[in-house]
Amino acid sequence: MRTGGPAMAAPEESLRRRKVGNAGAEPGSPPGPGPGCDPTGYSARLRAGTFWLTRIVLLRALAFIYFVAFLVAFHQNKQLIGDRGLLPCRTYLKNVQQYFRGPVSWDAVSYAPTVLWLLDWSHMDSNLDALALLGLGVSSFVLVTGCANIVLMATLWVLYMSLVNVGQIWYSFGWESQLLETGFLGIFLCPLWTLSRLPTGTPPSQIVLWGFRWLIFRIMLGAGLIKIRGDRCWRDLTCMDFHYETQPVPNPVAYFLHQSPWWVHRFETLSNHFLELVVPFFIFLGRRMCILHGALQILFQVVLIISGNLSFLNWLTMVPSMACFDDATLGFLFPSGPGGLKDRVLKLQEEAARGARPPLRYGCMVRRAVHMALGILVAWLSVPVVINLLSPTQVMNTSFNPLRIVNTYGAFGSITKERTEVILQGTASPNASTPDAVWEDYEFKCKPGDPGRRPCLISPYHHRLDWLMWFAAFQTYEHNEWIIHLAGRLLANDATAVSLLALNPFEDRAPPRWVRGEHYRYKFSRPGGQHAAAGKWWVRKRIGPYFPPLSLRDLEDYFRSREWPYPELE
Repeated sequence: MRTGGPAMAAPEESLRRRKVGNAGAEPGSPPGPGPGCDPTGYSARLRAGTFWLTRIVLLRALAFIYFVAFLVAFHQNKQLIGDRGLLPCRTYLKNVQQYFRGPVSWDAVSYAPTVLWLLDWSHMDSNLDALALLGLGVSSFVLVTGCANIVLMATLWVLYMSLVNVGQIWYSFGWESQLLETGFLGIFLCPLWTLSRLPTGTPPSQIVLWGFRWLIFRIMLGAGLIKIRGDRCWRDLTCMDFHYETQPVPNPVAYFLHQSPWWVHRFETLSNHFLELVVPFFIFLGRRMCILHGALQILFQVVLIISGNLSFLNWLTMVPSMACFDDATLGFLFPSGPGGLKDRVLKLQEEAARGARPPLRYGCMVRRAVHMALGILVAWLSVPVVINLLSPTQVMNTSFNPLRIVNTYGAFGSITKERTEVILQGTASPNASTPDAVWEDYEFKCKPGDPGRRPCLISPYHHRLDWLMWFAAFQTYEHNEWIIHLAGRLLANDATAVSLLALNPFEDRAPPRWVRGEHYRYKFSRPGGQHAAAGKWWVRKRIGPYFPPLSLRDLEDYFRSREWPYPELE
């Protein structure tokens, strides 16, 4: 038997190779990866501190919100601000012109910045549809591809600003300004022309990322401070006893959350204060605390989405929170493998670690100068916002400039303790005052009406009329002239106005002779109680009339004095 043969030489040679391979290794250091290991397959290898993947996630999330906002606009703008809308934007723009005493002037444009100044007003419905459809197309492209540049993001911002500034009361919600501020920052997160998910020549700007963090800080802190300074129930921890029932448009989950024990509602209120008054400061306490802030705020927004129909507000609030996460945190969202986004980001990080930097080009210097200017602009426009935050007379959801670049925010500074609803009713009776007149209810898309109808679940979509009906219920019809305009449209069975409703009791019939508004108090039915057993989600009790019975003839002068198109019988 030969001891020096090949069978014995192979292990010895293999051992010798391993020793040579580890000659420079520190004692106790782990062995290097074997030839079958793919280092790009490990998300842990993505280093902290870069934001290439963050930009993709953030821009796609922003594009999704834009898509929803333009979808709502396409479905509802004609009925609300179109040629025959409840508050026509053509009339609004004419009033702006008259206020500044002349044709289109710089004062008028700066008061209401919108591209509609440049278009033909004789077909306003077509103009509104064109803006919404263009916005839908651009936002769909960014959402699907993950590619965006300054031109596309600026187009989305200009289009939506053009709608908000003529939307009047229908676009008076705080999330409209929040979307415009978020969208404005999104413009500067992109390269000028390049359409690539990973434009290696344009790394995400730290100034822009801090702009997003500054935005979410103000949103949450403003919401927390307005509560503490506002309704007493936020201080005695009882607001959540009422919120689920009295919020603008409850969903089915809110019905069950409202029935929770008192101690659950106290915990919810305390948690709200912690998340809005304490957690925002985590942003400034280093990477780990910033990541924790982003995770907590996103979780908070998910809970709010589950518990109510707050339009796309909570979805939108998640967007700036994304800026708290770097590539190492978000790597799990992207597939591993050679040539993938994660692999390409890893190579960029390795090049940066070796000190390989691309030559400084003219375009890079211009971009840095623009980002510096943006930081100075945001800081300057933040001065009145910060003063407002520190003021005991804080106001929420206010813009200090017509472009809505930096704004104040807040939500539910006061909580209504009981729910009231305006129920519109029509009758075919020739005499509205006779006891035998049969009054039939109109049903809206989402707001409570029929006590037996299940609350809707529509977030992030937004029925603007339903929200305004909630506000109108604790005001008077004199404060909301549009509701009389709506009554007039219903008296004519106007197809445009009726499309905003879920049920028209006079469909395929002669229009009603009279329409009235009735005021009701609504409460959730008690699970296991008599009303719930009968299939009713709500219990309602009449308070009294909201506005008296009206006929089409009664409204003729009212319409003409406001330059509203007089309804024509369908």
